Amino acid sequence: MPAPIPRQRAIPAAEGGQAPAAAQSPGSAPDSPEARTTAPRAADPSESGTQGRTGTAPDRSETAAHTTLTLLLIEDDPGGSPIVPDLLDQSGKPMRVRTARNLTEAERLLTDDVHCILLDLALPAPGRTGDGDELAVLKHVLELAPRHAVLALTGADDTERGAEAVRVGAQDYLVRDELDGRLLSRAIRYAVERKRSDSAERRLAEGRVRAQENRRLERGLLPTPLLDGSPLRFAARYRPGRSRALLGGDFYDVVRTPDGTVHAMIGDVCGHGPDEAALGVELRIAWRALTLAGLCGDQLLGTLQEVLEHERPDDEIFATLCTVDIAPDGRRAGLCLAGHPSPLLARPGVPARLLPYDNNGPALGLLPGARWPRMQVELGAEWSLMLYTDGLIEGRIGDTGERLGQEGMVEMIRRQLSEGLRGEELLRTAVNEVRDLNGGELTDDVAVLLLDRAV
Repeated sequence: MPAPIPRQRAIPAAEGGQAPAAAQSPGSAPDSPEARTTAPRAADPSESGTQGRTGTAPDRSETAAHTTLTLLLIEDDPGGSPIVPDLLDQSGKPMRVRTARNLTEAERLLTDDVHCILLDLALPAPGRTGDGDELAVLKHVLELAPRHAVLALTGADDTERGAEAVRVGAQDYLVRDELDGRLLSRAIRYAVERKRSDSAERRLAEGRVRAQENRRLERGLLPTPLLDGSPLRFAARYRPGRSRALLGGDFYDVVRTPDGTVHAMIGDVCGHGPDEAALGVELRIAWRALTLAGLCGDQLLGTLQEVLEHERPDDEIFATLCTVDIAPDGRRAGLCLAGHPSPLLARPGVPARLLPYDNNGPALGLLPGARWPRMQVELGAEWSLMLYTDGLIEGRIGDTGERLGQEGMVEMIRRQLSEGLRGEELLRTAVNEVRDLNGGELTDDVAVLLLDRAV
């Protein structure tokens, strides 16, 4: 059996944790193929300031492209026989080496600048001696350093345990008596890169799972219209304003009561966070339950205000609301506005216009004991009624800083109707055009609801 290769330089003390520069060994020149490797990507700036132990540290491989690699050797060597030769990183610079004789020392030396751990599998695991688990020490290190690359070190007659160590979670295993500078340098770089790849794959898989959960959650939170038996056609578009958000503070719903009346509602909770989204869902569900129970107009809005006051996380939170109840014959409707923009009505041969908003009441949650008058509106035989939130009208127009506003929205819808757009296509085109005019994603949530009656 060949003897271990002696060190070409002194291994630093455990306290210092950093080795002085050493001369290159002939077998590890920077021009050799083994010394060249693809550099891992740069660290995420949001992680670069993280300090402390492994639990909050960024992935070791993500910082390796711009810093000298650091190896933590955990090996019980009472005779002082060195096992680590000179090591070079991918740029040909000497790697830093720290040594720990036990896991207690290793935990103290395992700071954020360590990229790889070389672990002697013969070490005992604290508190686990005698339990019969030959990989107890490795499992302990993997728990201690879940974001670090780990190389297992074993003897020539114990390679099966090395292979099992890889199955448990190590990036690779090495035979102690076969170590040399080139082999170990390459193994460390490979382990760091493989750990980076594994971490990236795990994050990608977690992202896919979150996306699937979000889709399921969205299907559960966005309403399913209850329009069975009604001749009216329904369409809606929803776009949350927050980046990567599932739902915002906007909400809407449509139901048909047993007497044939179709009730539609759209609202907007101030703010864009998850609390506002949750409150919007609560108000929507409360509106549906109260409407199916027979409430409408001022009585309905007064009850919704009580719900909001009890459920809102802050007394400053309020919500705007627009409710419409369309008579069974479809020719007239009642309209209540609680601080909300008035709906748009379009009829054949008549330019689209906003419904009256002179009797607009206050937003829910602003004035105790407020009242919301119900206005009677004539719709006619054939019409389209569009309810929307202010995200549709508050987008900017190019670089001027001017907002689209209600007048701009009305002109836009008139033009799109003249081009023959209807239903889902009309709403999709309208929301996309508002976004384009804004020069990018809108900062506010957008909800648009469309009801059509054709003869």
